[in-house]
Amino acid sequence: MSPPERRSGSPDGAGLPGLLGRIDGDRALATAGLAALTWTYVSVLLGVTNVVGGSLRFVAAVAVALGFAVVAGRVLSVRVAVGVAAVFVVAGFSGYILTLPASQLQLLTPARILNDTIALVTGLSILRLVGAGTWATAIVPTPVFLSWYLAVRRRYGAAAAAGGSALLLVVLTGDADGATALVGALGATLAAAAATADRHGTGLGQADVLTVVVATMIVASATLSVVPGAATSPVLPDRNSPTVEASLVEADDRVEVVGSIRLSPSVRFTVESDDASYWQTASYDRYTGEGWVRTGDARPYRGELAGPPGETRTLRQRVTAADPLSVLPAAWQPVAVTDNVGSDATVTPQGNVRPGRSLRPGETYGVTSRVPNATAADLRRAGTDYPDRVTETSLQLPERTTDRVRDRSADVAGDAETPYDTAVAVERYLEAQKEYSLSVPAPSGGIADTFLFEREAGYCTYYATTMVVMLRSQGVPARFATGYTPGEAVGDDERVVRGLNSHAWVEVYFPDVGWVRFDPTPAGPRETAETARLTEARQSGATDIDIPGTNGSATTPSVSDGRPGEIDVSEGVTPVGVNVSSNGSTNTTPSAGTPDAGATTDDGGAGGSPLPSLPSTRTLLVGVAALVGVTAGAYRTGAVGRAAGLLGVQFQRRRDPDTDAVRAYRRLAVLLEHRYRPRRPGETPRAYVDSVAVGLFDSDDVRRMVTLYERARYGDGVDSEEANEAVATVDRLVRSSTPVVRRFR
Repeated sequence: MSPPERRSGSPDGAGLPGLLGRIDGDRALATAGLAALTWTYVSVLLGVTNVVGGSLRFVAAVAVALGFAVVAGRVLSVRVAVGVAAVFVVAGFSGYILTLPASQLQLLTPARILNDTIALVTGLSILRLVGAGTWATAIVPTPVFLSWYLAVRRRYGAAAAAGGSALLLVVLTGDADGATALVGALGATLAAAAATADRHGTGLGQADVLTVVVATMIVASATLSVVPGAATSPVLPDRNSPTVEASLVEADDRVEVVGSIRLSPSVRFTVESDDASYWQTASYDRYTGEGWVRTGDARPYRGELAGPPGETRTLRQRVTAADPLSVLPAAWQPVAVTDNVGSDATVTPQGNVRPGRSLRPGETYGVTSRVPNATAADLRRAGTDYPDRVTETSLQLPERTTDRVRDRSADVAGDAETPYDTAVAVERYLEAQKEYSLSVPAPSGGIADTFLFEREAGYCTYYATTMVVMLRSQGVPARFATGYTPGEAVGDDERVVRGLNSHAWVEVYFPDVGWVRFDPTPAGPRETAETARLTEARQSGATDIDIPGTNGSATTPSVSDGRPGEIDVSEGVTPVGVNVSSNGSTNTTPSAGTPDAGATTDDGGAGGSPLPSLPSTRTLLVGVAALVGVTAGAYRTGAVGRAAGLLGVQFQRRRDPDTDAVRAYRRLAVLLEHRYRPRRPGETPRAYVDSVAVGLFDSDDVRRMVTLYERARYGDGVDSEEANEAVATVDRLVRSSTPVVRRFR
């Protein structure tokens, strides 16, 4: 098969000079754009494999596909290359299926495959796939090969389309951030522009169009979302720090660890239950380094669920929503849900029950849980014979997990002989070594590494994440759980749970027992801090922080019945800006009703400076992009030129008489063009003025001005008096005809 034809005029010289001659501007533009586009989706998929393992295989797959594309572009026809790409797709998908666990293969049906595909393109993160790493490695060769094969064949538009489809996929799944998507969009636009230039020889004359397109992409990607927020998760965020709930309980399938957060004293629900417990809403098994992802798909709730494998006690609860509730809080492990809520509920692979809709205020549901009842001795005897489904999901760590995290974890575990002893050692270490604060800077890099070695303080998300990572590094299966702590006791077996009770903790798996809760977050200051926060809200006149008829004691019971992993499980919650030392004492406590200066209050306001805060860097960049796009669009439509022309005719800088007369006429021509039409090709200045100025200006003055222009440009010139006459005539016409001058006269 012959190589692709060169365009006419391309040099055939051998060696380096000939090679450089063949690299024209269009090809360089296309190569740069396609390289940027390829980097975007490859970097996203590489990040996936880094989280779950297999990045070396992924890099090898990309390199092979790229090398094969360069060779195939010289010897294979387009039809054959498309067939090769189809083989890549089939082989990759088959490989992905074969690596799925047996439990997932049993659920694999054509309908399930279709549903998963639809879910992927409507916001399902790739990281939620059980075999995410294998999927990424299987999918990447096709767009890499096809796009670069087409680029070698100089089919730049088709190459951009092939690579753009891969970028579109990772954008729709939500795995590509805004910056990555913008770089990819810019790369695809440049490659498409090169295709136009290569075919029509327009070069970069359409740069203004490209600028408008890219600016539109930037603004759109920053302001629009593929999937709108749920009823209890507003599309527009609060103007200040997020609440604990927003970052944990309402996080749905993904939790990102953020910086400072704030507390909400508003009542969320009430619970009638014989015992206090943590009211769990979700658990997450895949750690990304920056947060957590829940893998797998939920299945419909079809009646009573299987409970933990070991000895349990039954705990029944009646939950009543005080606010719209998009979760079903329940003591672990829920096995049955009653009332209408269960009819459309789903069950996650991790065992949490989720509602099919948001509960309305006042709506209730019943839930039965079977709570693990093992003793410390039972957990020490549990051993390490973990089920495959547990080790496959609950020992994962990103490849970039640092050696110092693993070494510190080993040091903390010391000579612990059992997983239970390791869990207790890590829990106590974090409680003792780190202070508790909700006011912390946003993390950078791995959460566990940052918290262990670079931060002295954090809140529940940092503690729980770090403990899970430390345990997994020592071969102990653990996962990240979210929900609410017990809440305030307001009567016999009744508790009020507020937004400030939202919390994150750790669950550790023990064979023949199941998942057992551990909480490394310091618990001592909880009651004092919660009382202060509620007092502050009450003094400020808040009306949604108490249930009518309750005692309003503002105390929260601790679950401390002696069960392992449940030593004072209530979270040490403190107002923003209050640091809690490991011994439970508060370093600084604002007086009730008076937040610290600069501390974020629950209503989104901030104490201290009355000056409005500056827009974020991201907002400023989007604004600049919008401004550049509007300017480029105005330039494309000629609005910039017309506006510049009108400004230019307002004043005239004087030089010599002939130049002044010529400049005066050109000012007049701009004025006439703005009001009527441009001068046509071949039309003389006198004919142009006669055709458009009749009835608008003094014909004698205009004709006199044109005469002076003709003498200055083509004849024997004009003197100073005549030049002054020409300038004065145009000044008078400008003042009487342009809105800019009339407005300020």
